[in-house]
Amino acid sequence: MTPSDPHELRQALDALVAAAQTAGLDSAAARDEGVRIAAAVAESAIGASVQWVDQTGAGSTDEFFEAASSARRWRASPTDLLSRLAADSPQHAGDYAKALTGVVAAASELGEPSIGVLGAASATAAAQLAGARQAPSLPPLSRTEATLFPSTTLSAVPPVGQQLSADHFDVQQPDFARPGDATMAELARKAGLTPSEPQPDAPTAEQPAPADAPVAAQDEEKPKKSVEELLAELDSLIGLDRVKREIHRQTQLLRVDQLRTAAGLTTPTLTRHLVFLGNPGTGKTTVARLVAGIYAALGILSKGHLVEVDRSELVGGYLGQTATKTSEVVAGAIGGVLFIDEAYGLALDQYGAEAITTIVKDMEDHRDDLVVIVAGYPEPMRGFMETNPGLASRFSTSITFQDYTDTELRDIFVRLAESSDFEPTPEALERFEQIVSIEPRDEGFGNGRYARNLLDKAIARHAWRLRDVTEPTLDDLRLLLADDLNDSNDGEVRGTDDETIDSPILVDVPQTDQASALEAESSDAAPTADHPSDDPAEPTTSKDTE
Repeated sequence: MTPSDPHELRQALDALVAAAQTAGLDSAAARDEGVRIAAAVAESAIGASVQWVDQTGAGSTDEFFEAASSARRWRASPTDLLSRLAADSPQHAGDYAKALTGVVAAASELGEPSIGVLGAASATAAAQLAGARQAPSLPPLSRTEATLFPSTTLSAVPPVGQQLSADHFDVQQPDFARPGDATMAELARKAGLTPSEPQPDAPTAEQPAPADAPVAAQDEEKPKKSVEELLAELDSLIGLDRVKREIHRQTQLLRVDQLRTAAGLTTPTLTRHLVFLGNPGTGKTTVARLVAGIYAALGILSKGHLVEVDRSELVGGYLGQTATKTSEVVAGAIGGVLFIDEAYGLALDQYGAEAITTIVKDMEDHRDDLVVIVAGYPEPMRGFMETNPGLASRFSTSITFQDYTDTELRDIFVRLAESSDFEPTPEALERFEQIVSIEPRDEGFGNGRYARNLLDKAIARHAWRLRDVTEPTLDDLRLLLADDLNDSNDGEVRGTDDETIDSPILVDVPQTDQASALEAESSDAAPTADHPSDDPAEPTTSKDTE
């Protein structure tokens, strides 16, 4: 493993700021986003906090852990600014996402590298690149981009059991494949999982594209999804039967209201704002994204994007600053949905109270083009609703997200695995069911996020299991075995004589984020051209995750 450049993260942050400026984003906000996502990726690496402080100019290592806590959700869903770009300026979303993956790659080298950090980095980079691809008018990759982000594909799949050789691989770029392949390969190389061989000089962005390069259709916009298509996506999610019924009911109510208004009939004042109650990882952010799209398809919202925040992104450092900070966040959500995760955190002190007062005022000022969804645990959310007289009247509809059953978690696990080209064997699924059946289902259970974390660990163990296999077969690379699912946290497997068998130390990724932010958003799957999510249950084509 080659030593890393001690200034690599600093340089990656500078590149991110440059991409943000090109896209018309606020430079300080972009740098803050990069600093936080770097902390979330390197959170489990020993010694990472000290290097992070040195390269970001932060005041102390406490800021590292605060930043990591606030950005964990971006390990499974696009960042706020990327979501905004995907909705408002899709032509810039790809470049900004690639700059984010550069920050992720640099962050993976902070501290002592480990398979756990590699897994977090790979998932985070993939989430950002997937988020960029949700942009409604993002053109297919040009040939120049293809040289920057080559995709290694199998030219011919060998028979089952036959070992792969170099002849089976063909480096080419599909119409749109995975622009993150190069980043993922680089992350794997830095973690020591692949041989470090000299790479031939690749064309750079400055080199002209071939003469026959297709012209990017920058102005060709992809049609927005209809209400029926979005409801079909909702219905395709695993579980959530009660939630689906309520969203269908709300959609029909608003549809009829729109028709009555068009017919010139008197219509009652309907509250469009919602309260989502439930544990982390139950699909709240995924559903919130679909709600934003449905409201836009009905003509209630002008854009239909999602902006997800928590207390840390609303509250300032002193009284008076909070109102300004909150209003700026609300301004970015106008035309779409403002999703406030763990909203009860605003009921803790006068700073949070100031944020609530500002939100209530802005909800009234922008009532024709803004929907607010607040989410959190049932009991704390009751206290939140009592903190301001204006809240209860504006949030008349509450939707409860139940914990997933064992069967639903297994289905989520399978869907997540298949989306990453893995296939759990029947024995692996049986082992998964054994693990989840004994997991306590108390408040804070991770649900879809828990399934995602088990998959991340299984993939890491799978990679370690193949460490001595020089030429693995296609089955070797795809199949997850029962041995890859281990619910122990110390990374050690003990034999019958209690001797320790060599195996990787896997760092536990928190199943829930009960501080100021949540991770993951792919609970079920839904469009991610919006904002980070709090659930990582299962991915749809957009790989969202709440």
